[in-house]
Amino acid sequence: MIVTNTETIAGYRIVEVKGLVQGNTVRAKHAGRDIVAGLKNLVGGELKGYTELLTESRRQAMERMLAQAQQLGANAVVNVRYTTSAVTAGAAELYAYGTAVVVQPGP
Repeated sequence: MIVTNTETIAGYRIVEVKGLVQGNTVRAKHAGRDIVAGLKNLVGGELKGYTELLTESRRQAMERMLAQAQQLGANAVVNVRYTTSAVTAGAAELYAYGTAVVVQPGP
């Protein structure tokens, strides 16, 4: 499956548009991570617990989006984007979306 954040794929032509595909996950903060994050705010530095949480969230949302594209018979997803939003206090959604297409090598 080819995945890109552009409208086209160099060396390929879009022969069919299957439609919008999406994947999301909602994650809550871990109390232990909040304590460490509070301490890091005092001294500065990367919040590694949150970095890992976001990395895993992006991976899971992407996998769900690609599974939906595969079910539609697509072999590529173009215009891929990510967005986040707060769901409740301490929980956020990570949402991945794009356009599922069928591509073929082209001129």
